[in-house]
Amino acid sequence: MTEVKSKEYLRHLAHQCMFDCSDDELDEIQEEFVILEKQMELLDQVDTTNVEPMVYPFEMETSFLREDEVVNVLSEEDALKNAAKTKNGHVLVPKVVR
Repeated sequence: MTEVKSKEYLRHLAHQCMFDCSDDELDEIQEEFVILEKQMELLDQVDTTNVEPMVYPFEMETSFLREDEVVNVLSEEDALKNAAKTKNGHVLVPKVVR
């Protein structure tokens, strides 16, 4: 597996995601990363020879799912009445990604 990511690398990733992380939080993330890598190493040890790859986890078609029933439909007016800003039937929110 890879080595534990440096605080600088994790801080850079957090900055790209627009997060501010303290040194304590970065320490915790590093510890969790070590645990995750150990879990992935365990999965690598599973013998998968003679096991066919699966595209879908169920062998049979999933026919047990219920049909969707449309009930309690809100009108557009009711759905938008509590929104601070709307335009052309859509809720306007501040831009959060640059």
